Amino acid sequence: MGIETAKAIDRRDATDGHDRAAAKKHARGACPALAAPMPTGDGLLVRLRPAGGALTLSQFSALARSAAAHGNGILEITARGNLQIRGLRAETVGPLASDIHAAGITVPDGPAIEISPLHGIDPEEVSDPTAMELALRSKLQELLASPRLAPKLSIVIDGGGTFGLSALSADIRVVALSQAHWLVAINGDGATATPVAAGPAEAAVSAVGEILVLLATLGQGSRARDIDPVLLQTHFPAMAAIRPIQPCSARMPLPGLHRLAYGKAVLGVRPEFGQTRASGLTALLDLAKASGATAIRLAPGRGFFFLGLAAERVPAIEAAAAQYGFSAQAGEKAEHIAACAGAGACGSAFYETRTLARRILAAAPDLFDGSLTLHLSGCAKGCAHARPALTLTGTAEGYDLILNGLAMDRPDERIAGGRIDFAIERLARSIEDNRGAGESTAACLTRLGATGVSKALRQE
Repeated sequence: MGIETAKAIDRRDATDGHDRAAAKKHARGACPALAAPMPTGDGLLVRLRPAGGALTLSQFSALARSAAAHGNGILEITARGNLQIRGLRAETVGPLASDIHAAGITVPDGPAIEISPLHGIDPEEVSDPTAMELALRSKLQELLASPRLAPKLSIVIDGGGTFGLSALSADIRVVALSQAHWLVAINGDGATATPVAAGPAEAAVSAVGEILVLLATLGQGSRARDIDPVLLQTHFPAMAAIRPIQPCSARMPLPGLHRLAYGKAVLGVRPEFGQTRASGLTALLDLAKASGATAIRLAPGRGFFFLGLAAERVPAIEAAAAQYGFSAQAGEKAEHIAACAGAGACGSAFYETRTLARRILAAAPDLFDGSLTLHLSGCAKGCAHARPALTLTGTAEGYDLILNGLAMDRPDERIAGGRIDFAIERLARSIEDNRGAGESTAACLTRLGATGVSKALRQE
């Protein structure tokens, strides 16, 4: 049938365990900034976060042209709203950096500090996070530059508003309680992070500095989760008395036209599966600029907002977005698929991830009710999604299906390459047949488990 049982997988694990060990060895352990680009299957990759996540349209166009000239012309926007430029070579990283400098794009050194894409323009914002970011960078400059900090250390400053960042996990969270008071928490998102300090901006900056000192003392690679609770209590004796805030349960969707107060409006767009080619991006930016757009803001969720568009020009941009490989409509099922560059763009990938994504969307649209993410990974490195998900990992023989895990995890099933459409249709049908009233796809999949899924994939 082309679908292997768990026993068969156990037998084969003895022969290919070294492949997954190699994947773990080469898994992403650092942020590939300009100073240290990351080797991938299609050359070097550089990840950038412009200051404030903001660019003018001219700057974004210049960046796209440079990506085409010095890389393979593929740009990606990550789930956290950062930019990735693919297909670079050792000798082209320098010219890319020169182009970025010439365009006036500022890329701060040190750990990424993420703030809301609507900072400063959202009237529902509790406090503008840009002042807090500036204070952290200026007062903690030496600490933030420490080589002893983990390369992927993340800091979120959540000023609140219609596009708050409560769903974004981070090592350090700084959350606006009022215009002048902030909460500092560690290790988690808005619901799970542990509060350690609260007070005016100066106290918040001091608390962040103390956390950075703890992390640097623990050694390179240490994250907030590695701080001993007793040590944390010693440094922040008042933390037990701090009441955690209740994060917003819903956030404004990224795609589409959003009218803010006082006549302001923004248009959110998302490239298909978070990836675009320089030619399509520059064409959309040229049209938006001609329609009055003044800037863009990169946003979590693999997209960005256009600022400054006149409302009457928005329909034309929305229509053109699809032509250039972007979506400006909220609620599309493709939002729930995380796909890597795939074969044809990355030499490590065993299959064309985006082609398969479109086939799955056409064959099994009911899978995507918003309760789960489908991760299509061309190889075991899992570059597109760092969290457990329903995952299809490409292999030399076909696909590894992991029901709730990472691309490098041991598979629940192995599927021969020519059987993938059959397998997905069988899985979707089984979920539909077994789903209870009001039960989500994710809940049904969890209830079926590996045994139920295996049975579904083998039924005729």
